[in-house]
Amino acid sequence: MTQDLYAILGISKSASAGDVRRAYKRLAKELHPDLHPDDSAKAEKFKRVTAAYEILGDAAKRRQYDNGEIDASGNPRGFDRSANFGDWRRGGFDRQHQDPFDDILSGMFGGGRRRPGPSKGQDMRYRVKVSFEDAVMGARRDMTMADGRVLNVAIPPGIESGQTLRLKSQGHPSRTGGPPGDAMLEVSVGTSSLWRRDEDDLRMDVEVPLSTALLGGIVDIQTPSGQVAMKIPEGSNSGANLRLRHRGVQRPGRPGHLYARLLVMIDDPKDKELKNWARKHRET
Repeated sequence: MTQDLYAILGISKSASAGDVRRAYKRLAKELHPDLHPDDSAKAEKFKRVTAAYEILGDAAKRRQYDNGEIDASGNPRGFDRSANFGDWRRGGFDRQHQDPFDDILSGMFGGGRRRPGPSKGQDMRYRVKVSFEDAVMGARRDMTMADGRVLNVAIPPGIESGQTLRLKSQGHPSRTGGPPGDAMLEVSVGTSSLWRRDEDDLRMDVEVPLSTALLGGIVDIQTPSGQVAMKIPEGSNSGANLRLRHRGVQRPGRPGHLYARLLVMIDDPKDKELKNWARKHRET
């Protein structure tokens, strides 16, 4: 029996979109194959969690799942034969659905059974690495798969390790004349030596000369979108966090922010005047 997607993520059916996302992130961190390379049970559970989030994390797919229009694999559900019989009894049978007597009548009059239509080809699954910057800004890249195929991939801003990108019709061809399957790309996001990600915000450390911290000034810092000039207020201390609006993860309509933590540095540790000033300040 297929397990309920809400149960897989450990949430209720009334969970908000934020609850769904937080549950997925928590489980993905616990079960990610990179952390448990020899644990096949955790790897299988990670696949189920990722598949559940693909549906429940998408508002349209979640609505279809809740309404019974698609199953836990995202495939359209078959018709309900009991509902068809009910319509027939009321004299209002819907011809869009399979008539329960079609097979019987076809057999009696030599028509034979109706054959199923062409089926979709199988999906192909890959693991791909995405740079930290592309995960923040979003990008379109040509990626070489493990089997040598080169696929053009749209990377949405905000993608996280463990999430899956679906490329329509890039899977195995159908054996019955149907549409090809899809390519499923499991994403692993790289790290950065400059920035740390905190949900949709970014954090970084910025060295500031003592003179600039005392008197105020401008410091050039590097952001994922390029270099910007950041104003340092007069009298800033080490550990202070300055916010650069909308310089974080570039989600459409609600970009995150970049927080710069100041690290005040002595301009010249051998500066005699500075040492004399420090001695006087200590004595007072």
